[in-house]
Amino acid sequence: MKRIAEDYRNYLRIERGMSPNTVAAYARDVEGLLGAYEGFRPADIGTAEIEHYLSDRIGKGLSKRSQARLLSSLRSFFNWCVEEGDIKDNPCDRIDAPKLGKYLPAVLSLEEVDAILSSVDTKTPTGLRNRAILEVLYGCGLRVSECTGLRISHVHLDEGFVDVIGKGNKQRIVPLGEMAAEAVRNYLPVRPEPAARPFEDILFLNKTGRPLSRVSVFNLVKEGAMAAGIHKEISPHTFRHSFATHLIEGGADLRVVQEMLGHESILTTEIYTHIDSSTWQAAILEHHPRNK
Repeated sequence: MKRIAEDYRNYLRIERGMSPNTVAAYARDVEGLLGAYEGFRPADIGTAEIEHYLSDRIGKGLSKRSQARLLSSLRSFFNWCVEEGDIKDNPCDRIDAPKLGKYLPAVLSLEEVDAILSSVDTKTPTGLRNRAILEVLYGCGLRVSECTGLRISHVHLDEGFVDVIGKGNKQRIVPLGEMAAEAVRNYLPVRPEPAARPFEDILFLNKTGRPLSRVSVFNLVKEGAMAAGIHKEISPHTFRHSFATHLIEGGADLRVVQEMLGHESILTTEIYTHIDSSTWQAAILEHHPRNK
């Protein structure tokens, strides 16, 4: 079974071109199932065994969203087994995924974004770096991994755009606003010396000259929110959500926003139209002539 799991990892990484984080998540889900039925071959695991495994996980408090992700991972694995000729049919095809309500991510208002950005002390090199990170996270709508992996050679300050390497190693071009560009320009003269040759082109470095971790960026976002007096539960991804929402509220085309965010499906981007609609619905109700 270890060999099967490793071959599946290689398939996800090489043939599907998935990111390391996605490969790890899918493999972890599959290894959980294989571990529960140690000694079984994939052909020995049918719908009943999978339903029993899911039922056991649900009994231990697995959320509906996690159930859906787990089933998606297992379906992908057994599809691969079908392609490899190990089994004839996917046993997950007879299992219904749990129905999920629409997930509306937390969004910051323009005033809250400004408050967080303004809370950063730019009198220090670390402050200049943190301000640049927040400006880029919001101004380009980047995922945290895209931000920490951003290369100097991919940031075109004069031309006003960045080359972003996203999920599946796919590249996209994202406009860089003047405020984000200015923040990066202010940071570059105080950027620490890289600790090793592989880090020479990485834009954001810590004090020791190494790339920042995702946790470090998460912490600086939380600290910025606290300093600004904002008590929402936010993360670096909140800046991405806010960026997309503000674009759509400003009249940006949904397909353009999809390209900028690097979404494979327009359905993923459509979540922001639901956030936007809640905004204008509230405004209409507030001023409706029959709602006095």
